[in-house]
Amino acid sequence: MLFTSFPFLVLVLITLLLYYAPPLRSWQAMVLTAASFLFYSWEAPLLVILLVFSITINVVTSYYISRGAPGRQKFWAVTGVALNLGALLFFKYSPMFARTFFGGDHGSLGHFLMTIPLPIGISFFTFQGISLVVEVFRSKQPNDPFGYPEMVPASFKQHLQNTMLFKSFFPSLVAGPIIKAHEFYPQIRSKFVRDIPWQTAFRALVTGYFLKMVVADNLKDSTFWIEYPFFLGNSSLTLVTLLFGYSMQIFSDFAGYSLIAIGLAALFGYTLPQNFNYPYISQSFAEFWRRWHISLSTWLREYLYLPLGGNRRGNVRTYFNLFIVMFLGGLWHGAAWSYAVWGTFHGLALAAERLGRNWIRLPENRWVSVLRALTVFSFVTLAWLLFKLPKFSDVLSYLGAILHNRAATDPALVGHVFFYSLPVAGYYAWYLLKQRWSRATDYEFLLFGIMLAAIILDSGTTGKFIYFQF
Repeated sequence: MLFTSFPFLVLVLITLLLYYAPPLRSWQAMVLTAASFLFYSWEAPLLVILLVFSITINVVTSYYISRGAPGRQKFWAVTGVALNLGALLFFKYSPMFARTFFGGDHGSLGHFLMTIPLPIGISFFTFQGISLVVEVFRSKQPNDPFGYPEMVPASFKQHLQNTMLFKSFFPSLVAGPIIKAHEFYPQIRSKFVRDIPWQTAFRALVTGYFLKMVVADNLKDSTFWIEYPFFLGNSSLTLVTLLFGYSMQIFSDFAGYSLIAIGLAALFGYTLPQNFNYPYISQSFAEFWRRWHISLSTWLREYLYLPLGGNRRGNVRTYFNLFIVMFLGGLWHGAAWSYAVWGTFHGLALAAERLGRNWIRLPENRWVSVLRALTVFSFVTLAWLLFKLPKFSDVLSYLGAILHNRAATDPALVGHVFFYSLPVAGYYAWYLLKQRWSRATDYEFLLFGIMLAAIILDSGTTGKFIYFQF
């Protein structure tokens, strides 16, 4: 069920009415959980079985880590993480390994593996499950340095109810933000209409729907031409413009989803973490990953980079850790080796950047800052080609076409891309303006009025969110 569909609007309205109805206040968690299961099962009901399996794994293992025999805590933690990762590897990566190592003949093992469906949102709710298991385990260690709150009540039934809501919470279920257990469980309590942060919800929802429906959904009608073989007949300028447009599209699509999720969660009294912080103004790759998909980058840092040693074991080990984290982060995005290459690209960029700081000292001024931001943006945009064209041969053909195509430029296509990219430039410009002009917020009501009008009058054709495939 898409956030932009009419059935979703009906689901949200009915759920809000039931959720805040005084006679059902003690059932709020169950109302929200039931709505979440309906949301997830709308297009593929059988995949709910996997969600239930995932919930069961995490309920049982986290409960016995917290309430079971102290000597068995590590066993239950390892079991929980292994089962989570096992389900993710089987459902998400079996087709990729089948294509790589097996044939696809009918009746063969490879054919069977390639027919395994990819459950929507599995990457997100699996990582949330791992966070629950790991955080409960850490909280039970002597002198716990993380200070995690108690998340597992004595009642198994209550823990089951809480975990069902945590794992299925529909605003973030299929594309994040990835919520850590210690961020969510303390929020599970009775909610009241008077406590809804209406302004937060309104701002997030309007901005999110604008970025998705007006910017991303219109740009997708142009960036379609990046696909093979359509790009072969376009000029170099058109191809560069299309790649720029796709960079704008993927930001608007995913940042839009995250803002919608944050706004929806606020309506039900829950706070989700910020997922995007204007990443395209980053002046380094390290800064980019502090601003882009923040919930994933912080998850990888906390549960992978730091356990590997982080930057505490010398330069060589630090570079290796950066590489392996980004390689696996790339694979997390999709079951194709091109995503691993994308992650490797960013890992090498982070390592090279860290190494370069020891040798190169650039002057600090506005023009150098702009040049650095443009350089990072250009490389990030170029790497998005691996998202749009998962086949390496197509990526190489596209780059070759940029270098060699001499066809006439399509002014209508180029104009369309730039027109619907302008709101993203404005979005960033307004952010920068607010840093320098304290009265800028006094005029934001005009921007929200314009965005609302554009949502009504200029939405593109409905399309799935790009990160649904991950």
